Amino acid sequence: MIRSIAHPTDFSPEGMLAFAHALKLALVNRSTLDLVHVRSPGDAKHWEDFPHVREYLERWGILSAGSKLSDVADKTGVKVSKVEIADADPVDGLSRYLSKHRPDLIVMASHGRSGLNRWMAGSVSAEVAQRSRAPTLLFGPLARPFVDPQSGELALGTILVPIDHAPRATDAIPLLESLSAQLGAGLDFLHVGQDAPRLHDTKRAAIAVRRIDGPVIDTILAEAAPCGLVAMPTAGRQGILDALRGSTTERVVREAPCPVLALPAEP
Repeated sequence: MIRSIAHPTDFSPEGMLAFAHALKLALVNRSTLDLVHVRSPGDAKHWEDFPHVREYLERWGILSAGSKLSDVADKTGVKVSKVEIADADPVDGLSRYLSKHRPDLIVMASHGRSGLNRWMAGSVSAEVAQRSRAPTLLFGPLARPFVDPQSGELALGTILVPIDHAPRATDAIPLLESLSAQLGAGLDFLHVGQDAPRLHDTKRAAIAVRRIDGPVIDTILAEAAPCGLVAMPTAGRQGILDALRGSTTERVVREAPCPVLALPAEP
């Protein structure tokens, strides 16, 4: 059960797409929704730049035109908060907030930096996901939505779940089962390589794991083409080569045709 969702935003077009999904998931779960923005100390506040929740809900037919602020919580069960943090480092500011409030899900855009540029400038979304250790739904530059921002309609289809022996996928099973049931999506567990891990669902029944050979990243991306979401257990980056190239999850986020759900897992 997702009781709280945080949506860090930089007010970019990619961020607005992520917001639509954060709002839809909050509606499905009747959870709280925190919209979080980090500005540089001394900058003017940006309250008017935050996503307009009532505008979306009216367009989706959930609220009537001219609705009041109080109608959001009264009629949807979703309590929305707008939070602005003054910090010179957006990763530090977001990480402190998320560590204190510990949301069940983070939804944010990733601008998909790579190579030396990614390493020098940093990736806010990747660093926040790694530090927070919370499930994080990431929208890379090529990701198509599974929520229509104009109508609010949700069409997810299949969730591709690439797994390996490490990091372990066991802890992610309850959340994946919950999402599958709530969103009407199928789960497709995939192992690239020999000797697929054995998994069991929350009722201790064996989970079917599809096995395929090929280069890991390219194979995952090819298999993700018809899917609405990729859900990947991740242990974060390790070592200087991963810091330069990005973890497997980060590299999939940059090129995936759909959003990627990074699920913290034990190495």
